[in-house]
Amino acid sequence: MKKYRVAIVGLGRMASTIDDEVKDSLSDWVPYSIASSCQVIESAELIAGADILPEKREAFKQRWGVKALYEDYLEMIDKEKPDLVAICTRGELHAEMGTRVAEAGVPMIYLEKAIACSMREADMLLNACREHKTLLNTGVLRRFNRQYHKARQLIESGKIGQVRAIAHYGATNLLHGHIHSVDTIMYLLGDTMAKSVWGELLPRSTKIENNRLDNDPSSIYQIEFDGGVEAYTINAGNWDFEVWGTAGSIRATDNGIGWFIRKPNPDKKNTIMDIPFPECEGPSATVACLEDLINAHEEGRQTIGNIEVTHHATEICLAIAESHIQGKRVDVPISNRDLYIWHV
Repeated sequence: MKKYRVAIVGLGRMASTIDDEVKDSLSDWVPYSIASSCQVIESAELIAGADILPEKREAFKQRWGVKALYEDYLEMIDKEKPDLVAICTRGELHAEMGTRVAEAGVPMIYLEKAIACSMREADMLLNACREHKTLLNTGVLRRFNRQYHKARQLIESGKIGQVRAIAHYGATNLLHGHIHSVDTIMYLLGDTMAKSVWGELLPRSTKIENNRLDNDPSSIYQIEFDGGVEAYTINAGNWDFEVWGTAGSIRATDNGIGWFIRKPNPDKKNTIMDIPFPECEGPSATVACLEDLINAHEEGRQTIGNIEVTHHATEICLAIAESHIQGKRVDVPISNRDLYIWHV
């Protein structure tokens, strides 16, 4: 079996330590960090890391035994020749770093979310990945979770009839948080394209001056997709999702811990009964994400969370802010490519 050389840029939480936070509450998601996931993927070998902070480089060395550590990530790529680079830095750096890694000839990139702060940046990354035939997945990991994967299969098989609407329940910020909800909605709907978006930033008094906002505000939205399906976010809840069809619904509760199929009760009019959700087996979402990158590379196909998909999800999020500016529903794609929303 071929071993693919993996290097990480940004040696903090997602790169190394997040397993310590989630091992009790989200045990099904462990291994969660990039480093711990590489330990269980037979075809992946963690060979190098880069961070501008020497204390993070030292902590990473002590935890994972990686000796090839750099301050400059481009120097690391030049000297270590990785096959896959995981970029786990701050949001404002994602698009530029992703572009430069693609231009350096690295065939596979894991890029933390959101991929950009503006559509100008997202367009730059999209073009770089297309030009250099770089495969990309991002850190919107519900797309790679086995229960969400099963839910999409059930929806596609017609288990709940024709899909009419989908809702997300949970208060969160726009680019760091709602990139997850938007991407999950897209995934459950089979990655159909959005036609238009209505949104507001919270508080509603939020003003964007000079086409730039240097914080990541809370937000609400309604999205119209091709085919007439509509999606909503409710600014409360515990990261629940529910997909409604003409013959029932599928609901995920408590951030994906509980799953239910809800169908009309044939024995009692106007009531709903819960049907057990099928048992699901498979790796953690991070492992599945990295394995998908490697398998796509070997099979000559696109990844599940490819650059086209994540570019569109980013556009939907920025369309929410553009709708807030204009005070009306906006069509996708948006014309304002320079609207900039900073996020961590």
